[in-house]
Amino acid sequence: MPTVADIRSHDDADRPLTFLTAYDAPTAAAVDEAGVDMILVGDSVGNTMLGYDSTLPVTVEEILSHTGAVTRATEDALVIADMPFMSYGADPNDAIETAGRMLKEAGAQAVKHESGPNTIELTKRLVQNGIPVMAHLGLSPQKVNETGDLTRRATESDEADEILELAKAHEAAGAFALLLEHIPANVAKHVTDAIDIPTIGIGAGPKVSGQGLIITDVLGVGDWVPPFAKQYADVQSEMEAGIEAYMEDVKSGSFPAEDHYVQAEIDGWE
Repeated sequence: MPTVADIRSHDDADRPLTFLTAYDAPTAAAVDEAGVDMILVGDSVGNTMLGYDSTLPVTVEEILSHTGAVTRATEDALVIADMPFMSYGADPNDAIETAGRMLKEAGAQAVKHESGPNTIELTKRLVQNGIPVMAHLGLSPQKVNETGDLTRRATESDEADEILELAKAHEAAGAFALLLEHIPANVAKHVTDAIDIPTIGIGAGPKVSGQGLIITDVLGVGDWVPPFAKQYADVQSEMEAGIEAYMEDVKSGSFPAEDHYVQAEIDGWE
């Protein structure tokens, strides 16, 4: 099982790290069996599994529940729990308590937060309290009401400079890794070269320490895949085909067949 220390000291020249989301036990078991290094129980569960229009409605209790399902099915991968919107950034003491619950109650080995100037000191305090932290820069879905969209970030020099400085600051605060989402590949390379902790890219090009994707994009569940992702399966079509076949069998009377049930002689029962 990779530990936080293993990830922090990862040698980029060895091999790229692998990073996927998972939100339930069967998916987590499959991801773990495949040998993926890190599983993120992301607040993307809101869009992908819970029917929300964004990540903003996701609650701490929902992340705890899904994280518990993932950790119970995982033996080898490092499980990271996402900090949902408004669970950090206001009261640091509340944030530390919430992050601690992710480890103590749900079994995660680390937490992730969407990072900014306001999370540097929080990262330091979390690490001091024994809570490993993955920082997250670039596209921040929790800030959609501020940014107005989910388009690529760091396309201007001032924002690219800010990401670089925030990356260095979070490394100094004790973050063990950095997630870079939907930024230009050259910016991601520059950040990766400037810090010693590993970087995981989601839509950030090849010159990072590892690659991450949302599991529903990988499996083809849903009706849209972002342009920076790659769909490796078409589970949605398989699900629809299986359900349609079930419906046809029930309507035709071919299910259940004789091998799907038993008859029993019960005393006193006609």
